[in-house]
Amino acid sequence: MPPGFHLLIAAQFASALADNALLIVTIALLHEQGLPAWWAPLLKFSFTISYVLLAPWVGPLADALPKARLMAWMNGVKMLGLVALLAGLHPVAAYAVVGLGAACYAPAKYGLVTELVAPRQLVAANSWLEVSIVGAALLGTVLGGVLVSDGLRAMLASLVSLPGLLSSLSPSLALLLLLYGLAAVAQLGVPDSGARYARSASLRPGALLRDFLRANRALWRDAEGGVSLAVTTLFWGVGATLQFAVLRWAQQVLQLGLDRSAYLQAVVAVGVVLGAAAAGRWVPLTRALRVLPLGVLLGLLMAGLAWVDSFALALPLLALVGAVGGLLVVPMNALLQHRGYQLLTAGRSIAVQGFNENLSILGMLALYAGALALDAPLLPLMTVFGSLIALVMLALMRWRRASIGIQQPG
Repeated sequence: MPPGFHLLIAAQFASALADNALLIVTIALLHEQGLPAWWAPLLKFSFTISYVLLAPWVGPLADALPKARLMAWMNGVKMLGLVALLAGLHPVAAYAVVGLGAACYAPAKYGLVTELVAPRQLVAANSWLEVSIVGAALLGTVLGGVLVSDGLRAMLASLVSLPGLLSSLSPSLALLLLLYGLAAVAQLGVPDSGARYARSASLRPGALLRDFLRANRALWRDAEGGVSLAVTTLFWGVGATLQFAVLRWAQQVLQLGLDRSAYLQAVVAVGVVLGAAAAGRWVPLTRALRVLPLGVLLGLLMAGLAWVDSFALALPLLALVGAVGGLLVVPMNALLQHRGYQLLTAGRSIAVQGFNENLSILGMLALYAGALALDAPLLPLMTVFGSLIALVMLALMRWRRASIGIQQPG
C-alpha cells in the first residue's frame, strides 16, 4: 500500500469508533430523559439526513480541497456536535450536527482511497477500509456499552466532580470528544494524494444539483455500476435497521440490558471483519459480481434470526450474518468505486453512492420507527424484512443476467 494509507485507516478507525460509541451513549440519554423507544432510530435518521440533502455539494467539495485536510476539519464539526450535546442540546439535534460532519467526511475518505490505490489493489484496500469501519463498529458498540454501564458511570462521577453536569453520562461524552480530537490530529498527518480535478463550471446550487443528477443517472445506467450500487444501497439500509432491531431483539427476546445488547452487536461486527478479510484475499475485482447470491442468503439468515431465543445459538448465527455481509459488500464497494472513478471523479462518485445508500437508510429507518410507533410485533417484522431482502437480491441477480444477455446477444 502507498505511504500514508495505513495512517488514513487508523484515523478513520478512531473517528468511526467515536461515532459508534456515541450512538449507544445517545440512546442511553434518550432512555435517561424518558423518551419512548421509537426515538432511538430517529437518532440514526438525523445523523443520515445530511448525506442525502448535501449529496450534490459534498462531492465537489471533496474534489476541490485536499481530502485528508477536509477529513480533519469535519472531525472538528463532529466535536462541535458533541459539545452541543454536553451543553444540553436535544440528543437527536446534536447527533444531526455530528452527521453533518460525517456527510462531508465520507466522500473525502473513500475518494482518497481511490486516488491513492491502483485499481488492482482496490478490493484489498476496501478490505482494509471495511475491516477498520466494522472493527470500529465492533469496538465502538462495546465502548458505548461500557460508557453507559452503571459501574463506569459511578466511577467517572467519583473521579470527575464537575459542577453543573446535565447528565451522569457527561464524563463519557467528554471521553468521546477527546477521541474525535485524536482522529483529527492523525488525519492531518495523512499526505495529499496530489490528484486535482477541474472545478465545477458553476457553484450555483441549481447547476451543482443538475450536475449531481447527471452523475447519479450515469452510475445507475452503467451495467456493473448499477448492479453494485443497488446492492450497496440495499446493504447499508439493511445494516442500519438491523443495528436497532438487534438491540431491541436482544432486550426483548434474550432479556439483556442495553449495555449487554450492545456487546451482542459486536458479534455481528466480528463476522463482518472476517468476511471482509476473506473477500480482500480471495475475491478479485474481475469476479466481484459472483458474490451476489450471498445477498439472498443474508436475507434468509435475518429472517431466521428473529425466532432464535437461545443465547448460545444466537452468537454463531449473528457472526454468520456478519461474515456473509462482509463477503458481499467489500467486492461490491470496490467494483462501484472503480466504475465511479472511471465514469465520474472520485468525490462525485462517492457522493452519488452515499446519497443512494443513505436514502435507503432513511427510508428503512422511517419504516422501522413507524412500525415501532404502531406497536408492530418485532419478530414478524424482522421475518418479513429478511424475506423481502432475499427477494430483492433475487431480482437483482435476474437483472444482472438480463443485462449480460443484452450486451452479448446470441
